[in-house]
Amino acid sequence: MPSLFLCPWHTWQVIQMKKVRVAIAGASGYAGAELVRLAALHPHFDLHAVTSEKSAGAPVATVFPSLTGLVSLSFQALSPEALAEQTDAVFLALPHTKSLEPVSACLKTGKLVVDLSADYRLTDPAVYEQWYKTPHTYPGLLKDAVYGLPELHRAAIAKAKLVASPGCYPTAAVLQLAPLFAQNLVQPHTVVIDAKSGISGAGRSPALPYHFPEAHESLEPYKIGGHRHIPEIEQELGRLLQRASQPSGKMAPEPIVTFTPHLVPMNRGILSTAYCKLKSPMSLPDLRAMYRDFYKGERFVRFQEETIPNPRYIKGSNYCDIGVYLDSRSGSVITVAALDNLVKGAAGQAIQAMNLMLGFPEETGLTAPAAYP
Repeated sequence: MPSLFLCPWHTWQVIQMKKVRVAIAGASGYAGAELVRLAALHPHFDLHAVTSEKSAGAPVATVFPSLTGLVSLSFQALSPEALAEQTDAVFLALPHTKSLEPVSACLKTGKLVVDLSADYRLTDPAVYEQWYKTPHTYPGLLKDAVYGLPELHRAAIAKAKLVASPGCYPTAAVLQLAPLFAQNLVQPHTVVIDAKSGISGAGRSPALPYHFPEAHESLEPYKIGGHRHIPEIEQELGRLLQRASQPSGKMAPEPIVTFTPHLVPMNRGILSTAYCKLKSPMSLPDLRAMYRDFYKGERFVRFQEETIPNPRYIKGSNYCDIGVYLDSRSGSVITVAALDNLVKGAAGQAIQAMNLMLGFPEETGLTAPAAYP
């Protein structure tokens, strides 16, 4: 580690010869546990505190034996003020609607915050209330929150104090469609996304649909036409479309996405297949050349041409694999994305954002390849 590094926060405050003290709130969930694992291995992080309401007082290794010998901390009850006193940066992996006040409390103490819930992802508080059935109690913070998809918002993330880390499904959907919307190449009302996720994407709290006899040898769509990730996907695709339309001086229509998630009997991973109509005919070589150019130099997006993206090839890694295909008969472009919902779809992407906020190389602590088979 160099003798000092520069952080784009608190007027370029310099931290010398020490690691950054980090805390993880909500660390006993699946995404929280993955954050603990990755943060404990990060060369510049000192994992200083982890919280869990259900497991307060219990050693981390008794709740997650996989972390035995890696993490010696015990879970504590959540107190944003206490976390702020102990640490320099905070990850919040709390359920949706539960991060509103803790985020505000941490920001008031001047800490960097990456929030993995949906509470600061949507820029319009009315849209948040519509989809999450509760008023947004800190709407003033929404203008400062940066959507934490580094491939699209890298510069803004590096300057941010609050990053709203994307959902796992939207990460796959936006990355697989971004090149098309950035070039205004598709009819924005024709997008259909069929996505399948491992059961860990539903969280760690027990529920009947995730009971082994219910989920095993099963494939079930859920929240058809009403999944909360829909406005998040539409928001980000709409931003790309508006930017692409600016030179013409015309307002682009807002995208309307049909999104259906499915639960599949695997522990982790997402496979997202998206269909949309091209505005004008394109050849497959031209489409693929455009994707290669759009993601040129991106450390964690792998554009696949010879191999069809598959969750088995990214398990445990921070990669998103993307493929693009053409149905010339119907004038449709078909994109496929695969990622690990707990890494690139959650914990890994959150650390990717925090690396940028702290001025570290973006890939720090995230370069491990997928586990195979």
